[in-house]
Amino acid sequence: MKSLYFCTGIVVSIILARLNPNIGAPGGLLKPELTVKYLAVSMIFLNGGLNIPTETLTAAVKRWDIHLFVQVFAFVVFPVIVYTLVTLLKYTFLHPALLDGLLILSAMPPPVSSAIILTRLVGGNEAAALFNSVFGSMLGIFLTPPLILFILGSKEVEIPSEQILKQLILTVVVPLICGLVFRNYKRRWLLKQNIPFNLIGHLLTFYIIYATFCATFTRSDLSLDYFSLITTGFIIFCLQSGIMCLLLFLTSSSVFNFDCLDCVTIAFSGTHKSITLGMPVIEIIFEGNPNISYLSVPLLIYNPMQIVLGGMSIELLERWLNSHRNSRKVTSYRSHV
Repeated sequence: MKSLYFCTGIVVSIILARLNPNIGAPGGLLKPELTVKYLAVSMIFLNGGLNIPTETLTAAVKRWDIHLFVQVFAFVVFPVIVYTLVTLLKYTFLHPALLDGLLILSAMPPPVSSAIILTRLVGGNEAAALFNSVFGSMLGIFLTPPLILFILGSKEVEIPSEQILKQLILTVVVPLICGLVFRNYKRRWLLKQNIPFNLIGHLLTFYIIYATFCATFTRSDLSLDYFSLITTGFIIFCLQSGIMCLLLFLTSSSVFNFDCLDCVTIAFSGTHKSITLGMPVIEIIFEGNPNISYLSVPLLIYNPMQIVLGGMSIELLERWLNSHRNSRKVTSYRSHV
């Protein structure tokens, strides 16, 4: 029922966005450039700070093995996989700029919010997901632009790193610290209130999805035929699904010493990509490029799809978690006997 409720919320958000996208588009009635970019993202991290015990987050910060795996995968392995895929797709009918858009997508950092919420829904290591969102976003400011330029062989472009860093500190770091501090000083009072942190997270996610699709539906520069659009969507769906399965298989193997909760976190954090940093970087680097709409399409498809696919996979991942927990209990019992 929880999975059905979340998936239904995603579908309803998309339908509402399609009915009247101007309401939630940039400059519209809901002002998503303020309410999503600052308010919703800040609320997600404030919610995380209030909900996660400080000792749990502290322990998660010390898990360098998870953080190293996620960041190396996001900034090294993921681009290599996509580069290999694009090399094969060059022989297809897809526009070359569309393929470049896939390469740009591969250089994006982990997302600001979606991985945290989906990890919480499944029951994974939410604290580790939260830290990797913050850490990955900070790294992305400095790594993503030069990585894009390196992959595409473009000329050097000046990126307003200071401005983006200030925005991330304001919307991510400050709310998180405020939530942690308030929880430490008012923990007993907070526990008595029975605040529905999960419901708040769900509603914020639905609003972000709604605003994202409103912005997508109102873009007039997406001059792409339906067949190319559907094909790109199918490729991205296969890419996301394949990488999630790959990450679950790798991290749950005996090669790595990850708990099953860590595996879920890595699957989401390593697969998801940030549109918060992505779109401004694309607009800055490729300003004046006649193919900028093609370059943006993969990220515009990938971002909402990662939430939709994540919502659809909640029940499967919960079953996977339970099966691994049960198998480990049996193994532990046999070794004890």
